[in-house]
Amino acid sequence: MTTENGRKKMGRPTTDPKKHETRIRMTDEDVRILEFCANKMDVTKTEVIRQGIREVYSKIRQE
Repeated sequence: MTTENGRKKMGRPTTDPKKHETRIRMTDEDVRILEFCANKMDVTKTEVIRQGIREVYSKIRQE
């Protein structure tokens, strides 16, 4: 991403850049559950999804 004057836009420095983006379609129920979990855990919806991915991955690796 660049600014109007052509310079690269600077964000917060990170050691784990999030360069990839994925879109998903969800039912109203899926959204309600995701929001419930995020609120209960006091984290973002993205963090709930990341934790879910890691949990499924861990489960599969144990098989």
